[in-house]
Amino acid sequence: MEAAILTAIAARLRSALAREPLTGHLLRVDGEAVGIVDAARAQRLRAFTEVFTVGRDAIEFVPGLHDARSRSRAMAEVARELAREAALTAWRDEPYAVSERYGAAPAFVLERAAARYFGIRTWAAHVNGVVAAAGDTTMWFARRSPHKAIDPDMLDNLVGGGIAADHGVAETVVKEAWEEAGIPAELASQARAAGRFDVCRVNPDGVQRETVFVHDLWLPPGFVPANRDGEAVSHRRVSLPEAARLIAIPSGPDEVTVDASLVVLDFLLRREALPGEVAQLASLRALLRREPAPLTLPSPRTRGEDAT
Repeated sequence: MEAAILTAIAARLRSALAREPLTGHLLRVDGEAVGIVDAARAQRLRAFTEVFTVGRDAIEFVPGLHDARSRSRAMAEVARELAREAALTAWRDEPYAVSERYGAAPAFVLERAAARYFGIRTWAAHVNGVVAAAGDTTMWFARRSPHKAIDPDMLDNLVGGGIAADHGVAETVVKEAWEEAGIPAELASQARAAGRFDVCRVNPDGVQRETVFVHDLWLPPGFVPANRDGEAVSHRRVSLPEAARLIAIPSGPDEVTVDASLVVLDFLLRREALPGEVAQLASLRALLRREPAPLTLPSPRTRGEDAT
Protein backbone atom coordinates (compact mmCIF):
# COMPACT_ATOMS: atom_id res chain seq x y z
CA MET A 1 0.00 0.00 0.00
CA GLU A 2 1.42 3.39 -1.00
CA ALA A 3 1.80 6.02 1.72
CA ALA A 4 0.22 8.52 -0.71
CA ILE A 5 -3.10 6.78 -0.07
CA LEU A 6 -3.12 8.25 3.45
CA THR A 7 -2.77 11.75 2.04
CA ALA A 8 -5.63 11.12 -0.37
CA ILE A 9 -7.87 9.68 2.37
CA ALA A 10 -7.18 12.65 4.63
CA ALA A 11 -7.82 15.19 1.86
CA ARG A 12 -11.06 13.58 0.79
CA LEU A 13 -12.53 13.17 4.28
CA ARG A 14 -11.38 16.58 5.54
CA SER A 15 -13.15 18.14 2.58
CA ALA A 16 -16.31 16.10 3.19
CA LEU A 17 -16.37 16.90 6.89
CA ALA A 18 -15.25 20.52 6.71
CA ARG A 19 -17.89 23.00 7.81
CA GLU A 20 -18.37 26.49 9.03
CA PRO A 21 -19.86 26.88 12.50
CA LEU A 22 -23.52 25.89 12.42
CA THR A 23 -25.86 28.80 11.91
CA GLY A 24 -29.61 29.18 11.95
CA HIS A 25 -32.17 28.56 14.67
CA LEU A 26 -31.75 26.11 17.52
CA LEU A 27 -34.76 23.89 18.16
CA ARG A 28 -35.20 23.94 21.92
CA VAL A 29 -37.28 21.79 24.26
CA ASP A 30 -37.48 22.88 27.89
CA GLY A 31 -34.44 25.06 27.31
CA GLU A 32 -32.28 22.31 25.81
CA ALA A 33 -31.17 22.46 22.17
CA VAL A 34 -32.14 19.24 20.37
CA GLY A 35 -31.92 20.36 16.73
CA ILE A 36 -30.89 23.11 14.36
CA VAL A 37 -32.76 24.57 11.39
CA ASP A 38 -31.36 26.92 8.77
CA ALA A 39 -32.89 30.34 8.12
CA ALA A 40 -34.99 29.32 5.11
CA ARG A 41 -36.49 26.32 6.90
CA ALA A 42 -37.08 28.36 10.04
CA GLN A 43 -39.03 30.88 7.95
CA ARG A 44 -41.23 28.04 6.64
CA LEU A 45 -41.87 26.82 10.18
CA ARG A 46 -43.24 30.23 11.19
CA ALA A 47 -46.46 29.25 9.43
CA PHE A 48 -47.06 26.41 11.92
CA THR A 49 -48.30 28.82 14.57
CA GLU A 50 -50.11 26.11 16.54
CA VAL A 51 -46.83 24.21 16.94
CA PHE A 52 -43.88 26.62 17.10
CA THR A 53 -42.79 30.03 18.23
CA VAL A 54 -39.88 31.19 16.10
CA GLY A 55 -37.57 33.80 17.56
CA ARG A 56 -34.39 35.48 16.36
CA ASP A 57 -32.22 32.38 16.77
CA ALA A 58 -34.42 29.76 18.44
CA ILE A 59 -37.53 27.70 17.74
CA GLU A 60 -39.62 26.46 20.64
CA PHE A 61 -42.88 24.59 21.00
CA VAL A 62 -45.97 26.50 22.01
CA PRO A 63 -46.88 26.09 25.71
CA GLY A 64 -49.69 23.64 24.99
CA LEU A 65 -47.20 21.10 23.63
CA HIS A 66 -45.71 20.36 27.01
CA ASP A 67 -44.86 16.66 26.84
CA ALA A 68 -43.34 14.10 24.50
CA ARG A 69 -46.69 12.70 23.38
CA SER A 70 -48.23 16.04 22.38
CA ARG A 71 -45.03 17.20 20.69
CA SER A 72 -44.76 13.90 18.78
CA ARG A 73 -48.32 14.22 17.48
CA ALA A 74 -47.73 17.80 16.39
CA MET A 75 -44.43 16.96 14.70
CA ALA A 76 -46.05 14.09 12.83
CA GLU A 77 -48.49 16.56 11.26
CA VAL A 78 -45.71 19.02 10.47
CA ALA A 79 -43.63 16.28 8.84
CA ARG A 80 -46.57 15.11 6.73
CA GLU A 81 -47.18 18.63 5.48
CA LEU A 82 -43.48 19.13 4.66
CA ALA A 83 -43.49 15.79 2.84
CA ARG A 84 -46.49 16.89 0.77
CA GLU A 85 -44.42 19.93 -0.24
CA ALA A 86 -41.53 17.64 -1.28
CA ALA A 87 -39.37 19.34 1.35
CA LEU A 88 -38.17 16.03 2.83
CA THR A 89 -36.35 12.97 1.57
CA ALA A 90 -38.37 9.84 0.88
CA TRP A 91 -40.84 8.99 3.64
CA ARG A 92 -39.66 6.00 5.69
CA ASP A 93 -42.51 5.53 8.18
CA GLU A 94 -39.81 5.02 10.81
CA PRO A 95 -39.81 7.11 14.01
CA TYR A 96 -36.60 8.44 15.52
CA ALA A 97 -36.32 9.29 19.21
CA VAL A 98 -35.14 12.88 19.67
CA SER A 99 -32.55 13.29 22.41
CA GLU A 100 -28.99 14.55 22.69
CA ARG A 101 -28.04 11.51 24.82
CA TYR A 102 -28.44 7.95 23.63
CA GLY A 103 -31.01 6.06 25.64
CA ALA A 104 -32.41 9.15 27.38
CA ALA A 105 -36.15 9.78 27.44
CA PRO A 106 -36.96 11.46 24.11
CA ALA A 107 -38.28 15.00 23.89
CA PHE A 108 -40.48 13.68 21.06
CA VAL A 109 -40.31 11.21 18.19
CA LEU A 110 -39.96 12.30 14.57
CA GLU A 111 -40.31 10.63 11.19
CA ARG A 112 -36.87 9.67 9.90
CA ALA A 113 -37.34 11.58 6.64
CA ALA A 114 -37.51 14.84 8.64
CA ALA A 115 -34.42 14.21 10.78
CA ARG A 116 -32.02 16.35 8.78
CA TYR A 117 -34.63 19.04 8.13
CA PHE A 118 -34.76 19.64 11.88
CA GLY A 119 -31.08 18.84 12.48
CA ILE A 120 -31.81 16.37 15.28
CA ARG A 121 -29.19 13.95 16.59
CA THR A 122 -29.59 10.51 15.05
CA TRP A 123 -27.99 7.20 15.92
CA ALA A 124 -26.78 4.48 13.58
CA ALA A 125 -25.13 1.07 13.73
CA HIS A 126 -22.60 0.06 11.05
CA VAL A 127 -20.80 -3.23 10.60
CA ASN A 128 -17.50 -4.01 8.89
CA GLY A 129 -18.09 -7.39 7.28
CA VAL A 130 -14.61 -8.94 7.23
CA VAL A 131 -13.13 -12.31 6.34
CA ALA A 132 -9.91 -13.93 7.50
CA ALA A 133 -8.61 -16.64 5.17
CA ALA A 134 -5.19 -17.92 4.11
CA GLY A 135 -3.46 -15.47 6.40
CA ASP A 136 -5.13 -12.46 4.79
CA THR A 137 -8.03 -10.17 5.73
CA THR A 138 -10.62 -8.97 3.24
CA MET A 139 -13.65 -6.72 3.59
CA TRP A 140 -17.11 -6.71 2.03
CA PHE A 141 -18.67 -3.57 0.53
CA ALA A 142 -22.27 -3.14 -0.60
CA ARG A 143 -23.48 -0.95 -3.45
CA ARG A 144 -26.51 1.09 -2.49
CA SER A 145 -29.57 0.99 -4.69
CA PRO A 146 -29.81 3.81 -7.23
CA HIS A 147 -33.27 4.44 -5.81
CA LYS A 148 -32.06 5.28 -2.29
CA ALA A 149 -33.07 8.77 -1.15
CA ILE A 150 -29.60 9.44 0.30
CA ASP A 151 -26.28 8.54 -1.36
CA PRO A 152 -27.82 6.45 -4.18
CA ASP A 153 -25.58 4.02 -6.09
CA MET A 154 -22.59 4.60 -3.81
CA LEU A 155 -20.50 1.98 -2.05
CA ASP A 156 -21.29 1.38 1.61
CA ASN A 157 -20.45 -0.84 4.55
CA LEU A 158 -21.86 -4.35 4.29
CA VAL A 159 -24.36 -3.48 7.04
CA GLY A 160 -25.53 -0.12 8.30
CA GLY A 161 -28.74 1.50 9.40
CA GLY A 162 -30.37 4.07 11.59
CA ILE A 163 -31.53 3.14 15.07
CA ALA A 164 -35.27 3.66 15.30
CA ALA A 165 -37.17 4.66 18.42
CA ASP A 166 -37.59 1.77 20.86
CA HIS A 167 -34.75 -0.19 19.17
CA GLY A 168 -31.32 -0.87 20.61
CA VAL A 169 -27.90 -1.03 18.98
CA ALA A 170 -27.58 -4.83 19.04
CA GLU A 171 -31.17 -5.27 17.85
CA THR A 172 -30.51 -2.91 14.94
CA VAL A 173 -27.33 -4.77 13.96
CA VAL A 174 -29.19 -8.09 13.76
CA LYS A 175 -32.15 -6.58 11.89
CA GLU A 176 -30.04 -4.70 9.34
CA ALA A 177 -27.63 -7.60 8.86
CA TRP A 178 -30.48 -9.83 7.70
CA GLU A 179 -32.24 -7.22 5.58
CA GLU A 180 -29.14 -5.82 3.90
CA ALA A 181 -26.88 -8.86 3.58
CA GLY A 182 -28.88 -11.98 4.44
CA ILE A 183 -26.77 -12.64 7.54
CA PRO A 184 -28.69 -14.91 9.93
CA ALA A 185 -29.30 -13.69 13.46
CA GLU A 186 -27.03 -16.27 15.10
CA LEU A 187 -24.10 -15.04 13.02
CA ALA A 188 -24.98 -11.32 13.15
CA SER A 189 -25.19 -11.46 16.94
CA GLN A 190 -21.45 -12.23 16.96
CA ALA A 191 -20.65 -8.70 15.72
CA ARG A 192 -18.22 -7.04 18.12
CA ALA A 193 -18.73 -3.45 19.22
CA ALA A 194 -15.65 -1.40 18.29
CA GLY A 195 -16.48 2.11 19.48
CA ARG A 196 -18.34 5.09 18.12
CA PHE A 197 -17.75 8.38 16.36
CA ASP A 198 -19.72 11.52 15.56
CA VAL A 199 -20.56 13.05 12.19
CA CYS A 200 -21.76 16.62 11.68
CA ARG A 201 -22.32 17.80 8.09
CA VAL A 202 -24.47 20.38 6.37
CA ASN A 203 -26.23 18.75 3.43
CA PRO A 204 -28.85 19.94 0.93
CA ASP A 205 -31.57 18.19 2.95
CA GLY A 206 -30.47 19.78 6.23
CA VAL A 207 -27.96 19.05 8.97
CA GLN A 208 -26.70 15.52 9.59
CA ARG A 209 -25.79 15.10 13.26
CA GLU A 210 -25.23 11.41 13.73
CA THR A 211 -23.47 9.15 16.19
CA VAL A 212 -22.29 5.94 14.54
CA PHE A 213 -21.79 2.77 16.60
CA VAL A 214 -19.08 0.71 14.88
CA HIS A 215 -18.95 -3.09 14.80
CA ASP A 216 -16.74 -5.78 13.27
CA LEU A 217 -18.24 -9.07 12.12
CA TRP A 218 -15.90 -11.86 11.05
CA LEU A 219 -17.66 -13.87 8.37
CA PRO A 220 -16.92 -17.39 7.10
CA PRO A 221 -14.80 -17.38 3.90
CA GLY A 222 -17.63 -19.04 1.98
CA PHE A 223 -20.30 -16.56 3.00
CA VAL A 224 -21.81 -14.54 0.13
CA PRO A 225 -24.10 -11.58 1.01
CA ALA A 226 -27.65 -11.58 -0.35
CA ASN A 227 -29.71 -8.42 0.02
CA ARG A 228 -33.28 -8.89 1.24
CA ASP A 229 -34.83 -5.42 1.26
CA GLY A 230 -33.83 -3.97 -2.11
CA GLU A 231 -31.55 -1.34 -0.60
CA ALA A 232 -28.33 -2.90 -1.97
CA VAL A 233 -27.85 -4.11 -5.54
CA SER A 234 -24.46 -5.83 -5.39
CA HIS A 235 -21.54 -6.71 -3.12
CA ARG A 236 -17.78 -6.64 -3.48
CA ARG A 237 -15.08 -8.31 -1.37
CA VAL A 238 -11.72 -6.53 -1.44
CA SER A 239 -8.31 -6.58 0.20
CA LEU A 240 -7.54 -4.05 2.91
CA PRO A 241 -5.22 -2.06 0.60
CA GLU A 242 -8.08 -1.89 -1.92
CA ALA A 243 -10.47 -0.80 0.86
CA ALA A 244 -8.06 2.06 1.66
CA ARG A 245 -7.93 3.02 -2.01
CA LEU A 246 -11.72 3.07 -2.27
CA ILE A 247 -12.26 5.41 0.69
CA ALA A 248 -9.74 7.82 -0.86
CA ILE A 249 -11.80 8.22 -4.05
CA PRO A 250 -13.55 11.65 -3.99
CA SER A 251 -16.13 10.97 -6.71
CA GLY A 252 -17.19 8.56 -9.41
CA PRO A 253 -18.74 5.09 -9.53
CA ASP A 254 -16.51 3.68 -6.78
CA GLU A 255 -17.07 6.49 -4.28
CA VAL A 256 -17.84 5.26 -0.76
CA THR A 257 -20.29 7.15 1.42
CA VAL A 258 -18.66 9.44 3.97
CA ASP A 259 -20.11 7.55 6.93
CA ALA A 260 -18.94 4.19 5.58
CA SER A 261 -15.52 5.63 4.75
CA LEU A 262 -15.07 6.66 8.36
CA VAL A 263 -16.14 3.21 9.56
CA VAL A 264 -13.60 1.58 7.23
CA LEU A 265 -10.89 4.06 8.23
CA ASP A 266 -11.52 3.23 11.89
CA PHE A 267 -11.07 -0.49 11.15
CA LEU A 268 -7.86 0.05 9.16
CA LEU A 269 -6.37 2.17 11.94
CA ARG A 270 -7.30 -0.32 14.65
CA ARG A 271 -5.78 -3.16 12.61
CA GLU A 272 -2.64 -1.10 11.93
CA ALA A 273 -3.24 -1.75 8.23
CA LEU A 274 -2.17 1.70 7.05
CA PRO A 275 1.45 2.76 6.46
CA GLY A 276 2.63 6.21 7.46
CA GLU A 277 4.38 8.37 9.99
CA VAL A 278 3.00 8.78 13.51
CA ALA A 279 1.83 12.33 12.83
CA GLN A 280 0.08 11.32 9.62
CA LEU A 281 -1.78 8.49 11.32
CA ALA A 282 -2.70 10.80 14.19
CA SER A 283 -4.26 13.25 11.74
CA LEU A 284 -6.43 10.45 10.36
CA ARG A 285 -7.50 9.40 13.85
CA ALA A 286 -8.52 13.00 14.50
CA LEU A 287 -11.12 12.71 11.73
CA LEU A 288 -12.96 10.19 13.91
CA ARG A 289 -14.53 12.59 16.38
CA ARG A 290 -15.33 10.47 19.42
CA GLU A 291 -17.58 12.98 21.16
CA PRO A 292 -20.40 15.02 19.64
CA ALA A 293 -19.72 18.67 18.94
CA PRO A 294 -21.72 21.00 21.22
CA LEU A 295 -24.94 22.20 19.65
CA THR A 296 -24.36 25.94 19.87
CA LEU A 297 -24.50 28.96 17.60
CA PRO A 298 -21.67 31.43 17.00
CA SER A 299 -21.82 34.58 19.10
CA PRO A 300 -23.44 37.64 17.49
CA ARG A 301 -19.96 39.18 17.14
CA THR A 302 -18.71 36.08 15.28
CA ARG A 303 -21.76 36.25 13.01
CA GLY A 304 -21.01 39.87 12.27
CA GLU A 305 -24.04 41.14 14.17
CA ASP A 306 -24.32 43.85 16.74
CA ALA A 307 -24.12 42.14 20.14
CA THR A 308 -25.83 45.05 21.90
